[in-house]
Amino acid sequence: MATKISESLQALSRELRYEPTTKRIRAYLGQELVLDSRNAVIMWEPRRVVPCYAVPATDVDAVLSAATPATPGGGTPDVLHPGIPFSRHSTPGTALDVTAGGASAAGGAFELQDAALAGYVAFDSEAFTWREEDDIVQSHPRDPFHRVDIRHSSRHVKVTSDELVLAESSAPLMVFETNLAERIYLPAADVNWDALVPTDSSTLCPYKGEASYWRLAGGPDGDMAWSYQTPLPEAGELAGYVCFYDNLVDVEEL
Repeated sequence: MATKISESLQALSRELRYEPTTKRIRAYLGQELVLDSRNAVIMWEPRRVVPCYAVPATDVDAVLSAATPATPGGGTPDVLHPGIPFSRHSTPGTALDVTAGGASAAGGAFELQDAALAGYVAFDSEAFTWREEDDIVQSHPRDPFHRVDIRHSSRHVKVTSDELVLAESSAPLMVFETNLAERIYLPAADVNWDALVPTDSSTLCPYKGEASYWRLAGGPDGDMAWSYQTPLPEAGELAGYVCFYDNLVDVEEL
């Protein structure tokens, strides 16, 4: 019987997973080197959506020491999304504090108790500054099985809030990203900017870069739209294009 690949990958999400990388991986705490490895793996704890790096303990320059046990939370979430901290582990191991040059990251590392990853230590993506070769890594490691495809389209798209037209275009960019709903990005020239107000929100995506956000003028405070003003080179075509949350506004194809 044929196998649907996405279903197989989803079934694996409940397991401890890893994939070796040949990239040189370095991490810093402030200006201090924490690790330097050419034997890193990209690793997902069970039910984790995004990965982190794990490296052999012999490639760690910082001091690792036993961390104070974390206070147990409520239940264990079925999905460990990016908003759930690194300290919520879902596989056996030992939480470690990381100290380098007088600075420390409490619980910033985790020694894995797994035969396939014996001697490896995982690190919190958010606690350190990371480099793959000489390039800065934003947010978290890229999933080697994750794609972001940007395609030019002639779909006629109209975005409204009640009867207010927020944008309308026949030249959108369609973004197809693994395991995510398709997104429609509209040219800045086709957006009704009088209806939007910038907010202080920003997020980092390892595939697209840093996003800026807008809310509806005179409306609720919540973010309604976002844009990558200076995207990463691989997503350069998205520069200045705007995407709206289709659960907050009406996005229709005419």
